[in-house]
Amino acid sequence: MTAATEPSDLENVLAGLTRLIRRRLRAGLRLPRLRGAEIELLRLVRERPGLRVSEAAKELGLAGNSVSTLVKGLVELGMLERVADPSDGRATLLHVTPEADRRLLEWQERRSVLVQKHIDRLSEQDRAALTAALPAMRALAASLHEEAESGIGVEDAAEAESGSGAVSEYREGEVGI
Repeated sequence: MTAATEPSDLENVLAGLTRLIRRRLRAGLRLPRLRGAEIELLRLVRERPGLRVSEAAKELGLAGNSVSTLVKGLVELGMLERVADPSDGRATLLHVTPEADRRLLEWQERRSVLVQKHIDRLSEQDRAALTAALPAMRALAASLHEEAESGIGVEDAAEAESGSGAVSEYREGEVGI
């Protein structure tokens, strides 16, 4: 692994970019601020309307009670609606409200404008490097998502990579994204 692809360097840059973008976008907000986990939940429900709390928890990698708390707060803010599941009266399905949809679209637009403004300031060579890196970044995200879906933890994955029998079970049981 070269110095340019050291995991800690990559992690720090990605976390730093996310944090800086979020801070810059929040600076101009007049509305109540939403936390990162709340935004993630809203995005997920927007992408998959009718999601159950348990499905959202699994997808986000959070405990069910944590997602229930997020849902409760977002319902109180008028951002999420709980709708009774017609096939199971005990369960509820989640849907974003028009207000949440509007805020997500506004946030997405503001984020795109902000990032594009700073990409435009880069040299042509740096812009080309960013474009060239996108397929690898997507592959990295898919790999992390796949591992999370399989239920294999970091230690288990390291063990699998070292050549134990778990590797063949993991690879045979992989599910595509």
